[in-house]
Amino acid sequence: MTRLRLMIVEDDQQIAEIQRRFLERMDGVELCGIAHTLTDARDQIEVLQPDLILLDVYFPDGSGLDLLRELRASDSACDVILITAAKEVDTLRSALRGGVFDYILKPLVYERLEEAIGHYQQHRRRLAGLQRVAQKEVDELLPRAGQEADSRPAPRLPKGIDALTLDKIREVLRRGGDWSAEAVGQEMGASRTTARRYLEYLVSAEEVLAEVTYGTVGRPERRYRSNT
Repeated sequence: MTRLRLMIVEDDQQIAEIQRRFLERMDGVELCGIAHTLTDARDQIEVLQPDLILLDVYFPDGSGLDLLRELRASDSACDVILITAAKEVDTLRSALRGGVFDYILKPLVYERLEEAIGHYQQHRRRLAGLQRVAQKEVDELLPRAGQEADSRPAPRLPKGIDALTLDKIREVLRRGGDWSAEAVGQEMGASRTTARRYLEYLVSAEEVLAEVTYGTVGRPERRYRSNT
């Protein structure tokens, strides 16, 4: 399988840079372009023909959902992962109707993006290896329409995230209050870096809320509290 050619379409240059650095850490991925406007994105997509686009929703010159619909209307081979702060159900519905491969809410954490890219690479390998399909292969490639949500297997945790450690952190946060990564690490006997990695995963899963506060010397600190 050739390397995955990927393009970032994000109006915030700092967020686009974070995504670029995340992608540099992944195997089998080649970043072929970055666009900060939909106009620029359309030009680059036409020329570069990426396999996968990381697409935001809000742009000064329009909506990323419009670009998604244009790609589908033109039968483009580009697939799309939406990365957005939009939490409205209507936005999610539009994205699903437009055939997004995944929908990731900001703030983006590395583990969640790595998981999404890994699933997409696996999806491409399966398709590339098929000549004809039986129902079994179709069921593996597509969500089963009649399957109840609570009967699905639990989602696979990303690399570096352990279920037992996650439960320990949830237990700490259920005590209430705002916690720093350092304080959570002390409670569970782990480093601040380890605690923060797990906390950011829980933020991406919307189990935990995070906000930046400023101490007496003006140094910003990210603090976490349970969202349940």
